[in-house]
Amino acid sequence: MKLSKKAASVLLAVAMTASVFGCGSEQNNTPANADISITIAARDGSFTDVLNSVKGEFEKEHGCTVKVFSMSADDIRTQAISDSSNEVAAYDIIMIDDPLMPEYIEKGLLCNLTSLGYADDEDFVEKSRLLGKDPYPLGATYSLPFSGNVQLLFYNKNLVDTNADLTNWNSILKICQEANDTGKKGYVIRGQSGNPIVSDFLPILWAFGGDIFDSNNNVILDSQESRDALEFYCKLLATGANQDKDDLVNSITSGEGALALGWPSWFISGNGTAAEIAQIPGKRIASSEALATGEIGNWLLGVTANSKNKELALELAIYLTSEEVQRKSLESGGIPTRKSVFRDPEVLAKYPYFEAIYSGTNNSRVRPRTTKWSQIEEVFGKELVSCINGEQTVNETIKKSQEEISLLANK
Repeated sequence: MKLSKKAASVLLAVAMTASVFGCGSEQNNTPANADISITIAARDGSFTDVLNSVKGEFEKEHGCTVKVFSMSADDIRTQAISDSSNEVAAYDIIMIDDPLMPEYIEKGLLCNLTSLGYADDEDFVEKSRLLGKDPYPLGATYSLPFSGNVQLLFYNKNLVDTNADLTNWNSILKICQEANDTGKKGYVIRGQSGNPIVSDFLPILWAFGGDIFDSNNNVILDSQESRDALEFYCKLLATGANQDKDDLVNSITSGEGALALGWPSWFISGNGTAAEIAQIPGKRIASSEALATGEIGNWLLGVTANSKNKELALELAIYLTSEEVQRKSLESGGIPTRKSVFRDPEVLAKYPYFEAIYSGTNNSRVRPRTTKWSQIEEVFGKELVSCINGEQTVNETIKKSQEEISLLANK
């Protein structure tokens, strides 16, 4: 029977409606989202392991595929910036090292999640939750906290007495000198140019009362506090060694090295922590005022502004940062960002070191919220490396760093 034009139009409209509203339903036993892939540019190592261990349930529930691309931190940034100029994003979700948030916002990489209808989840640890906001700390939400990294002090219990005073840097220097006297490495630094050495040095700079910027974003690095901090950093290095991340971790866990700053994701797996943990000292000497010194370094999940599947990508980001998934991810070395997970007595009984991470997060401080942070790390790191290599004095290093950072900040 031949259909009238009107009847044909009605049937076409019904078919289109079924197609549009069939998300998650089945037609001919095929999920409506079967051909949809949500792609994630993820930090390599344990972060990727966690994502792959928990994505299956989301794929099953939403009838889609989640593809995780494992990359270095530098590669994620390079790919994210390059991809932002494309009409359609290659990556629907990018994992973000929190200091890069201002740069990503300025370049228009991220979707405003608040405008998509996302409401803040107060179960996130506050300092973690605020990292995803722009303007920081009270603006709209652009990313959700996935991994609760915060810089801490890691040490080998065979070289450092459990009753040792780890509350001030002067005491730590003595401990490291004693370890060095026995033929061991005292203090191990991560002194490679750029992010490694800057992240390694900043907590000491802060503990000595120095900083890079003041509250008005003026560069204030050229100070006596900065000189004292850098001289002290060189003294610590003299007791130990300059190693890359993997060698540093091996030194502390094997007992070749006594102390180092690090991130929990380096030392923690589903089997537990491979070293003892303490808060980074906020005091220069025992009688000093205690200052916030531990860098917060959460990894966040943001939806790209040019994703063609923003709503589904946001659902995935919410799922990956949910309490349920955070609990599951603990078995793969995940580090929570939720108070409900951190404070659960059963979780703490199994992972007692979460107490130190939770405390460290609540007492942490953010790195400068500037769109130039990557460039600042590059120039400052270069000068710090020249100093620890004996190529220039502490005074020269601080003066040159002040000049170069000021030039960047004023561009």
